[in-house]
Amino acid sequence: MPAPSDPRDLAVSAPDSPDSPASVGAESARSRGKVRAFLDLVAIEHSVFALPFAYLSALTAMQVHGGRVRWGDLLLITVAMVGARTFAMAANRILDRRIDARNPRTAARELVTGAVSVRTAWTGAAVALVVFLVAAALLNPLCLVLAPLAVVPLVVYPYGKRFTNWPHAILAIAQAVGPVGAWLAVTGTLDGSWPAWLLGVAVGLWIGGFDLIYACQDSEIDQEIGVHSVPARYGRRFALHASTVAHVVTFALFIWFGALVGFGWLWWIGLALTALAFGYQHVVVSPTDLSKVNRAFFTANGFVGIALFVFALLDLVIRLGLRA
Repeated sequence: MPAPSDPRDLAVSAPDSPDSPASVGAESARSRGKVRAFLDLVAIEHSVFALPFAYLSALTAMQVHGGRVRWGDLLLITVAMVGARTFAMAANRILDRRIDARNPRTAARELVTGAVSVRTAWTGAAVALVVFLVAAALLNPLCLVLAPLAVVPLVVYPYGKRFTNWPHAILAIAQAVGPVGAWLAVTGTLDGSWPAWLLGVAVGLWIGGFDLIYACQDSEIDQEIGVHSVPARYGRRFALHASTVAHVVTFALFIWFGALVGFGWLWWIGLALTALAFGYQHVVVSPTDLSKVNRAFFTANGFVGIALFVFALLDLVIRLGLRA
C-alpha cells in the first residue's frame, strides 16, 4: 500500500476556501490591481497641473478676506478638484474607447486592452462625481448649486471631437472653472470674484493652448478615422501658431491678475520663469518634429503651475501677510 500522504502536502494541494488567508490575499491583490489600473486610466498624477491654480485662487481670496489660511477649505477644494478631474478623465476614456482602439498611440489604454472594464470605469466615474458633489456641498451652498454647471463641460468635451474642429475650446472652458470655483469656495459669493475669472480664463487658455500642441500627434490618424481637431482640419502649423497666440494671451492675463491683486516682486520672478517655460515648449515642438511633445507636457506645463504657485505663495506670506 502507498504510504499515507503527508498532511502538509494535502494542505498545499487543497483548493483555498473563500475565507482562507490565501484567497483573501489574492482577492485583495486583485482589488489593488484594479484600483491601480483605474488610477492609471485617469492619469491621477496629472492633477498637479490644475491644483496649483485652484490653490492660488483660494489663497488669494483668503488673503483678501481675513488674511488667514483656512485649511479645511483647502482640503475640501483638493477633494473637489481631484474628484471632478477623475470623473472627467474616466468619462473621457469611456466615451473615447472605440476611437482610442483605432489610434496606435492610444491603443494600449486600459479600456482598450481590458485592464479596466467599462463597468469598473463607470463605477469609478460615479464615485468621483459623488465625491465632487459632496465636497462642494460641504464648502458652501453656492458651490453646491453651481456644481452641476461645472460638470457640463466635463461631459461635453469628449463629444466635442465628434462635432467641432475646436474641441480644445471646450477643454479650456472646463479648466477655467477651477480657479473660479476655488474663489467661490472661500468667499461663498460672486461679489469681488473678478480676479478669479481672470485667472480662470488664463488657465483655460493655457491648457487649451497646450491641447492644440498635443493634438498634433494625432492629426493624420484623426483625418483617417474622422475625429475633429484643429490640427486635423487646419494642419499642424496653424495649430502651433494658434497655441502660441493662446499662450501669449495667457501670459498677459497672468500679468493682469498679479497687478489686480497687488502681487509684488516675487510674483514677477515666478512669471519670468513661466515665460521661459512657455518659450521652451514652443521651441522644442515644431510641425515637422513632435518627438518632444511629452517633454513639453510633463516638464514645461508642470513647471508653470508649480513655479507660479510657489512664488505667489511666498509673496502672499512674506509681503501681504497671509497667516497660517
